[in-house]
Amino acid sequence: MTSLWTAIEPLLARVTKPARYIGGELGSSPPSCDPGRVAWLLLYPDTYEIGLPNQGLQILYEILNERTDSCAERAYAPWTDMEAEMRAAGVPLFSLEGTRPAATFDVLAFNLSAELTYTNVLNLIDLAGVPVRADERSAEHPLVVAGGHCAFNPEPLADFVDVFVLGDGEEVVGELSALLVAGRDRGRRELLWELAAVPGVYVPSCYRAVYEDGRLVATEPRLPGVPPVVEKRVVADLGAWPYPKHQLVPLVEVVHDRLNVEVFRGCTRGCRFCQAGMITRPVRERPAAQVDEMVHRGLERTGYDEVALTSLSSADFSGIDDTVAGIINDPECSGQVSVSLPSLRVDAFTVSLAAEIQKVRRTGLTFAPEGGTWRMRQVINKLISEEDLYSAVEAAFAQGWRRVKLYFLIGLPTETDDDVRGIVALARNCVELGRRHHRGAVVTASVGGFVPKAQTPFQWFGQDTTAELRRKVGILRDEAKGVRGLTLRWHDPEATTVEGLVSRGDRRVGAVIEHVWRAGGTFQEWSEHFDRALWEEAMEAAGLSWEVSVFRHRPNEEVLPWDHLSAGLHRDFLWQDFQEALAEHGLEDCRWTPCYDCGACTGLGVEHVVASPVPPAGGRQGTGQDLFRAEAVPVQLMGAP
Repeated sequence: MTSLWTAIEPLLARVTKPARYIGGELGSSPPSCDPGRVAWLLLYPDTYEIGLPNQGLQILYEILNERTDSCAERAYAPWTDMEAEMRAAGVPLFSLEGTRPAATFDVLAFNLSAELTYTNVLNLIDLAGVPVRADERSAEHPLVVAGGHCAFNPEPLADFVDVFVLGDGEEVVGELSALLVAGRDRGRRELLWELAAVPGVYVPSCYRAVYEDGRLVATEPRLPGVPPVVEKRVVADLGAWPYPKHQLVPLVEVVHDRLNVEVFRGCTRGCRFCQAGMITRPVRERPAAQVDEMVHRGLERTGYDEVALTSLSSADFSGIDDTVAGIINDPECSGQVSVSLPSLRVDAFTVSLAAEIQKVRRTGLTFAPEGGTWRMRQVINKLISEEDLYSAVEAAFAQGWRRVKLYFLIGLPTETDDDVRGIVALARNCVELGRRHHRGAVVTASVGGFVPKAQTPFQWFGQDTTAELRRKVGILRDEAKGVRGLTLRWHDPEATTVEGLVSRGDRRVGAVIEHVWRAGGTFQEWSEHFDRALWEEAMEAAGLSWEVSVFRHRPNEEVLPWDHLSAGLHRDFLWQDFQEALAEHGLEDCRWTPCYDCGACTGLGVEHVVASPVPPAGGRQGTGQDLFRAEAVPVQLMGAP
């Protein structure tokens, strides 16, 4: 087994944070890949600090290493200083566990969580010494596989990735490993054809994109037996997969540096802008007893003093109050373990829950109204009233919190200037609530530019132009002037525009991504490296228009780049929900109503009514739709007045 350690060690003294590249974390698996196993290199296309906490990667890491036919090691994107040293010394991308060259693995598997990391994907393939374009690879090269939320529109990376996995990966990685072991003697093209028959697996080379007059008109199979529509994979019983059992404990400070336990997967809240909520349906809860066991064993093994109960809306977990109280009041924890709930409805953040959480430590609080007015929140189906928000903020300040963060979006469908001004009005009122309890109370309003995502009701919406987003930021700045205790932050409109291009692009956008990468455009998700000029040059070279690719509305009859891929949602459901949004109609959580027939539960053996059987207080529409997130990583690509 080849190790590059003797070549790597001299480089570490010349780079920042050398601990990023040495492995050996508590929870990591020692390298033990014999020739009979399929060797997976799990890659996160961002730095160690961002990638190590990723739960999807950690789950697959453990599952693959528990199997007898596979093994897995990890790698993250080296920072620019380390990359320069590696290229100068001729050192290729390597694994952390065994410092093995990436090209010696059978599979290079990427987690795709953010579109602006796509140039990093190409860079890591190149650093591995593997041809960047899939059609230039031969049998001697590893397969390049990708999954994650961004895989639900994989077309911009179709020329570079051999295989995409849609949906939950727990079961399918075992099926892929078994097939790869059995197919070692098969040619690359034959193997890819076989992989395309695995449910949830999309092989771009087995499909062709058809264009007429510069518009995509179809993406269709090129080979017999290839499904015309690839359906996502769904793990029906989350309790059967209690991972990660051995969460990695990092060597340097990372984002979300705490014990993370997933309490359920999916969401029925129906926020129309939220891709994660749409593509992870239906909701599947982890048994409460299993949550308690994972927390207890995880704390004992890792030594963490903070637990995050993760999901898209953690307050919807059955018995959340008992779970939180059980952790905080556990005598074995000696009152030293704090709990954060990264996703919690505003109406669920009561005085009693605030009092329970702050017994140990007041973690940061982020409430996400998303829209500045009730009208706007009806459009996006984030049906929380101002009273809900003010009650939650009041509860936080009353229990001793002095800082609260609010998260909003601008550029939403049908948005008016009054809706934008409403953002500052809400924030100002929250400051006033805080000042009743603490003279130094501070509210931070963070504003992101809305990017329509694939497989959501807003996938047909024409994104705001860069100039329009800048104008709306100007309105916010003017409104916020002189508001003592209010800090305004915003996402870079230039980066928002590029994210929109990649989020809904077709295969032609791959040439744009490659052009930016070859021009040195890596780490585009980092403000100090983002370069809009590179994207402008690449768009011109590819003959593509920002207006056509990003800013225009799509009609219902238009073929979308991801129409041959299914997140389990009926297309007509998404279109009807888009029309409801334009009509300013909100829809109640489907747990309290007759089924909307979105398609998510069809054929999965999952009950329609899930999670807590008790509807929000008063049972009224418009209550309890907000998410509250524990403070974590500072928002990147953010400006300030």
